[in-house]
Amino acid sequence: MATDSSPGSKIDLPSAEPAPKARPAAGVPPKKPATNGKGLNTDTGDKPAAKTSTTAGANKAAAKPAAKSPAADTKSPGLKKAAAPSKPAGKVPAAGDKVPAAGDKVPAAKQAAGKAKVAGKAPRDAKTASSTREELEELERVGTLKMITLVPAWMISAIVHMVILLIFGLMLMPEKKKETLQALVAKVSESSDSVEEVADISQPESLDTDVNDLATTVDVVTTSEIVPTEVADTPAPTEVAISPVGIPTAPAGDLLKDLSVGSGGTGKGALAGRGGTADSKRASGATDASEAAVARALKWLAEHQLPDGSWSFDHTVGKCQGQCTHPGTKADARFAATGLALLPFLGAGHTHKQGKFKDNVRLGLYWLASNMKVTANGGAMVDSGAMYGHGIASIALCEAYAMTQDKQLAPPAQASLNFIMYAQDPVGGGWRYQPREAGDTSVAGWQIMALKSGYLGFLEVDKRKCIPGAMKFLDSVQADGGTFYGYNKPGNGPATTAIGLLCRMYMGWPHEKPELEKGVKYLAGIGPQTGNMYFSYYATQVLHQYDGPDGDIWTGWNTKMRDSLVASQAMAKHETGSWMFTGADHGFEQGGRLYCTALATMTLEIYYRYMPIYTQKSSEDDFE
Repeated sequence: MATDSSPGSKIDLPSAEPAPKARPAAGVPPKKPATNGKGLNTDTGDKPAAKTSTTAGANKAAAKPAAKSPAADTKSPGLKKAAAPSKPAGKVPAAGDKVPAAGDKVPAAKQAAGKAKVAGKAPRDAKTASSTREELEELERVGTLKMITLVPAWMISAIVHMVILLIFGLMLMPEKKKETLQALVAKVSESSDSVEEVADISQPESLDTDVNDLATTVDVVTTSEIVPTEVADTPAPTEVAISPVGIPTAPAGDLLKDLSVGSGGTGKGALAGRGGTADSKRASGATDASEAAVARALKWLAEHQLPDGSWSFDHTVGKCQGQCTHPGTKADARFAATGLALLPFLGAGHTHKQGKFKDNVRLGLYWLASNMKVTANGGAMVDSGAMYGHGIASIALCEAYAMTQDKQLAPPAQASLNFIMYAQDPVGGGWRYQPREAGDTSVAGWQIMALKSGYLGFLEVDKRKCIPGAMKFLDSVQADGGTFYGYNKPGNGPATTAIGLLCRMYMGWPHEKPELEKGVKYLAGIGPQTGNMYFSYYATQVLHQYDGPDGDIWTGWNTKMRDSLVASQAMAKHETGSWMFTGADHGFEQGGRLYCTALATMTLEIYYRYMPIYTQKSSEDDFE
């Protein structure tokens, strides 16, 4: 084993090391071994020789890379550099050549070569980073796919079936019916109290209009837009529950269950007599003469309908052109006039579905529904006629719905009832000109009859609040235990007594109640009064309900009332079929000929307009 003679620089070489090549002769340059560009000697296969020191031991080890030694690192820095295997063997220094010492500067060329080598690593680093990103993206894709495969099969199946069901549902969904109640859907494009001529209504448009369209055409306003709508200083310790338009809640066990549904006819139960046979009418007290008078009256009313479907107490506008005398002064009370004119048609069995005058009825209902102002408190039909007009118009809508059960009429009819329930005086329980005012008997009578008509048609009426309130009001204006009634305080006025007794009967007073019997005898003692048709209209209903159709009281009253109306009907020119009375009735002046004709016609229809209350089937049909 060859050793370096320098102190502390001994290097142990492997014993299997090949013998070093012979030194060339002096003066002859040593042969440079062929390499493969990587520092390997292609002649011998040896690794490149490291640079060595000038010592003899170093020359002997020049053929092979020197092994690294801790001693050489610390004792001989120059020897450590010679042992580095990073460079190929070049020219072997001869004796006397200078070996660079530690700290010597490296030539600039070599520094540049080193920097170039380091810079060459940058492209490889960028390539490596790009490869890493691609691997991460691939892992992400694989992870997503794996997560999808972990979803349970039943969940995927459920989602697919839900999508299929939705598609089929959309395909099978029916389109809206186009043939619906047009009279209740759109607002009349132009309306005026003054018209030049009456439009031809012989072939009017169909009343069948979709209820959804109606909701979009009714003017929606706030309560404040109705002038006035409520009294600010009226206390309201209780609240009236406003029923939503929709599901009826009448008791299943009363005679309402016998009303026809969807027949387009006159129904059964309380309205069963409307449109009856001539024999049935005669059996109830009508005559051929009275029925002929009703027919002439309906013709006169139809001829005085305005082009927009409404009526006016000033009947001289339109087709009449002043041919009929005695127009009313309350020309702008259109809701009251239209409702009052419609009631005789409905009383005779004519609806928007059937009858000779179905077109007139359709146009009238159209006008009421399309001019109703829908508020948060219901549908208001309030103009200069105030709550009078609203109550009368509401009766017309509710009777038309009760007679036909036409679902397109339900929304406006229910909305009108909702407003009545809202407008009730929360303290005294009555109704007056404006909503929530302290009541009077006259206005209250129309509202109670409207609630009754709605109840007959399966519309919602909050009996638990409205009826006790109404009874409370009647208690406040009654005299002699309920025999007599005043206007807004206890009294015994003929008209107010008739109204009070009729409301008591409809709200559940039994036939045997002594106060009722005494009240009936009081009215019969007064007798029919053509000079006060308002009294006669209500008194006729009371006596017919209490004693008709065969009782002595009713027979005596009916003969006088019926025959006097037939005899006083106008029979000349354009006034033929109408009535005009003079006397104490304040309605004569404000309502004129239209008002008188409507009340007289409904009085002659008493025989079939409502079924008697006190029968075995109808005795439960009350608000009690």
